[in-house]
Amino acid sequence: MCARKIYNQNSSHFITFTIVGWIDLFSRPIFQSILIDSIKYCQANKGLVVNAYAIMTNHIHMICRAELPHSLSDIVRDLKRHTSKEFMKEIDSNRKESRREWLLELFRNYGNSNSRNEEFQIWQQYNFPTELASPQFTLQKLNYIHFNPVRANFVDKPEDYMLSSARQYLGKPGVIDIEELDLGSSVGFIFG
Repeated sequence: MCARKIYNQNSSHFITFTIVGWIDLFSRPIFQSILIDSIKYCQANKGLVVNAYAIMTNHIHMICRAELPHSLSDIVRDLKRHTSKEFMKEIDSNRKESRREWLLELFRNYGNSNSRNEEFQIWQQYNFPTELASPQFTLQKLNYIHFNPVRANFVDKPEDYMLSSARQYLGKPGVIDIEELDLGSSVGFIFG
């Protein structure tokens, strides 16, 4: 598998983190909270700047960058490592999770089949980062992120999805702080 790398560590990138096997981990609020809290920690302590996001049931799309002197690659690595450990702790300790044994077995099997892991694997290895090089391409990715919940039939309008920055681009509160992208005259077409 050919994986893209982040070459310009401080420019904005479109990134997708996906749970192995497309397992719907984020259908549970506790796992959403772990992810959101971890992103907020990276914003406060590691220089992560989030411009857009949508947390789906088994993946998250983001437009993000790192502030100097931080590296986006390091932030992504640390975020995925930390959330993996926290997800596994929650799964292992939560006897009320109806999928507990199934999740533990699957994540351990994925880990055993990947030589880069010691015990388990929760996130797919590759994020396929794409640097946002033009306003048109940035707008395309922004719309892709914000319309993902609409395409999944979760909501009728992007701004109705609580786990997306689409709300914030329309002046409503969101679950993760963002730095809105300035796309000039293109902004009026975000939800058009």
